[in-house]
Amino acid sequence: MRAPTVRIAAWVLAVALVAGACSSTNTAARPWPPDPGRGPCPVAKQTDVPATMRDGTVLRADVYRPKTSEAVPVILMRTQYGKDGAQAGDRYQPPDWFASHCYLVVVQDIRGQGASGGTFSEFTHDQADGYDSVEWAAALPGSDGKVGMYGSSYVGATQWLAAVTAPPHLVTIVPANTASDYYDGWTYEGGEFRLAFVLPWAMETIATTAAKNRNDAATVHELAAATADPTRWLNYRPFKDLPPLQPNDPAVAPWYFDWIRHSTRDDFWKQFSIRDRYPKVTVPVMHFEGWYDAFLAGGVENFAGMVAHAANATARANQRLIIGPWDHVDWGRPESTPAPQLKAIGPVANSPINELMLDWYDHFLKGRDNGVATGAPRVDYFLMGANQWKTASGWPLPGTRPTTYYLSGPGGIADRKGRLDTAAPPAADAPDGYTYDPRFPAPSLGGHSCCGALTGPQGPYDQTPVEQRSDVLVYTSDPLPHDTEVTGSTTVDLWARSSAPDTDFTAKVAVVKPDGEVVNLNDGIVRTSYRGSPSPTQPTAYRIDVWPTSYLYRAGDRIRVEISSSDYPQFAPNPNTGEPFGQSAASVVATQTILHDAAHPSSVTLPVIPPSG
Repeated sequence: MRAPTVRIAAWVLAVALVAGACSSTNTAARPWPPDPGRGPCPVAKQTDVPATMRDGTVLRADVYRPKTSEAVPVILMRTQYGKDGAQAGDRYQPPDWFASHCYLVVVQDIRGQGASGGTFSEFTHDQADGYDSVEWAAALPGSDGKVGMYGSSYVGATQWLAAVTAPPHLVTIVPANTASDYYDGWTYEGGEFRLAFVLPWAMETIATTAAKNRNDAATVHELAAATADPTRWLNYRPFKDLPPLQPNDPAVAPWYFDWIRHSTRDDFWKQFSIRDRYPKVTVPVMHFEGWYDAFLAGGVENFAGMVAHAANATARANQRLIIGPWDHVDWGRPESTPAPQLKAIGPVANSPINELMLDWYDHFLKGRDNGVATGAPRVDYFLMGANQWKTASGWPLPGTRPTTYYLSGPGGIADRKGRLDTAAPPAADAPDGYTYDPRFPAPSLGGHSCCGALTGPQGPYDQTPVEQRSDVLVYTSDPLPHDTEVTGSTTVDLWARSSAPDTDFTAKVAVVKPDGEVVNLNDGIVRTSYRGSPSPTQPTAYRIDVWPTSYLYRAGDRIRVEISSSDYPQFAPNPNTGEPFGQSAASVVATQTILHDAAHPSSVTLPVIPPSG
């Protein structure tokens, strides 16, 4: 039998040893995921095993059964991406690897996907079906009645949607790269539609696989043609008439058009929300996230929310969060294709998800004391810039020192002398202005979108090309006198005027290297109608939530904030008309004014971690 405590120590040691070998030319030849060794149990596979839900719908699963005379715990995945794939290779070891460690592994197609019956509708059935599937899996022959769950992205959502119903036999979950709310931070952010993620994802994956499930070959063919040219459809207006998803055929993707109609966080979205239901969740959770992941903000909120509000003391004490330098799919593996700057970090950034997840199950499902859980919340995070792993006891990190820098000076393209200063701005500091035209939005260059390089901008890139635009304002600090760690969420408080009845403001936090390279750390957006309608004459205060990051600014680096009104295609450009979202193709040009005087102190507040943190 393997020794869990030894393997945990080995992972920590390996991380330390490879930190200096990031440029090794041999890394590309290494397979991913690395196999730290199969377990002692031979494995047999059963396909299309039926489970009947409470309404009579039959869902089907593949069951990987360890050959042992002992009853063993169950590890359950509920996926809309095909039980045959089981998210193996690009994220996880294959199911039979986990089963070889003497677990009964169940990979189930959710309703209306793959081999399962029923009609697919995103989020709609996964609470009731999740509960029923956990209880069904717990009663399978060979099960000891304890169930853990795993999976990434929507397969993280299926875990949370089951967990909020508190199935009696669910013991723990391990969600990765997933959100806390399916309006805020999934479909919309700051009130704006997350275009580059939602639209290609809807067309290429879930609508297509649902059409395959119901044997709709014509729709499969149409969607295949559409997804071959995704950028064409990112530009299509109005969203309510998107042809590939066939708005006049209620069988194709009615859920997508629900998302467009419900452009605020109303009861439609609240019925699925995780953040509103932490007190219902009874189980320990290991959370995995990435600094450039599409659902990072929700992932860290889930951790903090469970620590504060989970249903019992055991659940509150046993929350662990791991955040690496990863985008949504490519977790820094040797053969992956993430943003080049992420890949260049090297093996120290590889995800330890398989080993840690197995230890987590060994502890909570088999009762082994292997050190993976200490009975207190824990955060393991990767500090970019230093390229090292660090550990903390909570989120936000204990000891975080919020540090405010005020915008001042001319930040427009004519001067580019905008400043960030810890001193308050002058009493009279001339505002900055720019013209925002929704037909020519500022481009996304990296970011925290999803899910592929062709459509979803992800990761860190040099922002110099974006800063050549006249609709992007730039504010920069003096060179920092000493190394400064920034870990956590950033807020930008912006005083603004606009000629439009509704518009957007965006903020991006970056590091300026001594050689002039400008690298984005993270960004945020606010739709003004989400926080208060603008005025062409009266300044209005807006708060932009910039998603978390962790970066060590070296002495000589400078902090930079970019302000604009668009970030396309990461977000749908606001048409500036004030009309309901997605219902019209009309747009107007807006004149934007950013104030930064003593009466209107626009600022950025960074989460600085003291050297002893």
